[in-house]
Amino acid sequence: MTEEAVFGRERLKRARYAVAAVFCVHGAVTGSFATRIPWIADHSGVGAGQLGLALAFPAIGASVAMPLAGAISHRFGARTSLRGLLVLWTLSLTLPALAPNLLTLCAALFVFGATAGMSDVAMNALGVEVENRLDKSIMSGLHGMWSAGALIGSAAGTVAAHLGSDARLHHALAAVALTVLGLIACQGVIDLRSAPGAQAPPRFALPPKSALVIGAIGFCAVFAEGASLDWSAVYLRDVLGSSPGVAAASTTAFALTMAVARLAGDRVVDRFGPVRTVRVGGVAATAGGALVVAAPHPALAMAGFALIGLGVAVVVPLAFAAAGRSGPNTSQAIAGVATITYTSGLIAPSAIGAVADATSLVVSFGVVTALAFGLVVGAGVLRDAGRVSAGARSEAQAPAVAKD
Repeated sequence: MTEEAVFGRERLKRARYAVAAVFCVHGAVTGSFATRIPWIADHSGVGAGQLGLALAFPAIGASVAMPLAGAISHRFGARTSLRGLLVLWTLSLTLPALAPNLLTLCAALFVFGATAGMSDVAMNALGVEVENRLDKSIMSGLHGMWSAGALIGSAAGTVAAHLGSDARLHHALAAVALTVLGLIACQGVIDLRSAPGAQAPPRFALPPKSALVIGAIGFCAVFAEGASLDWSAVYLRDVLGSSPGVAAASTTAFALTMAVARLAGDRVVDRFGPVRTVRVGGVAATAGGALVVAAPHPALAMAGFALIGLGVAVVVPLAFAAAGRSGPNTSQAIAGVATITYTSGLIAPSAIGAVADATSLVVSFGVVTALAFGLVVGAGVLRDAGRVSAGARSEAQAPAVAKD
């Protein structure tokens, strides 16, 4: 290997670590927000029903704004775009805690979701590009870093809540710290720019057909993930009569399982390929769902939820990676898949509740089990057509790397 090739490889490794740090920062914002939702609800004077309405607005904002990410990256370049969008995301953490009523809370959460979605698309597009250039799977690990960041942010938020701190102060300090860390991390990402004469992507466009097919797999995985995260504690308490402590532990265990599986997932994907990995994961998630439905004891249900987390952990990272290789416009394809998965995350909690109201929570997780089996059936859409190195792409198809 030539000295130039070695230098390029080392530079890509640094870019990988930089993108991983960006994912961690992004997750930490989410974790910081989630732990202070009760304080925010009390401060804005909203009840449970109104809070449920308000919490739909982050997903709405993300779905509306994500298609803009491709146009922004085309105009300003990947590094500058990511830097700006990530700063908007970290600073938007301060907005929900400032809202005095339902209307302003919905507006704040719309902005919160919009900046989250655009920065999400930008960092995933860069992650896919680094993965293609390294010619090895890294997307699962990147999403594992997001989960780790969410755990760190939620841990800090738990401490702040335990101390009774004002969420406005807590989120202001967290926003400043995460903004600084995000700006430092963005310095190391590769700076992709559109090839001269390349046509700008539309500001708003429907997802390409390939993204819709891939997004269907992401929908199944995110639905199972969202249902398990939001309803596992309720299931153990209401269906199996667990204590509040044991019920809460099931949610924490599920989140930890997801994080560990994602951090370890790249080696599995490199060895067995995305299709086999998702198919086996689908079998595990289906078995986990069936175990939850049939469990006569909380310990078995917790094992079932852990299997669901293990089975769906790498699906969304692989869906983003497949979308990024499905056409010439990486950001548009990723935005399409992200929109579908965000929508799944939005409707999963309420859909589980609606089915439970009409029947029971056991039947609700029967639906989750059926969707998990959809991963087994549909895994073939993630078939890797081969990662194409940047050097082998034509200038018309791939963005160029700006010289530092």
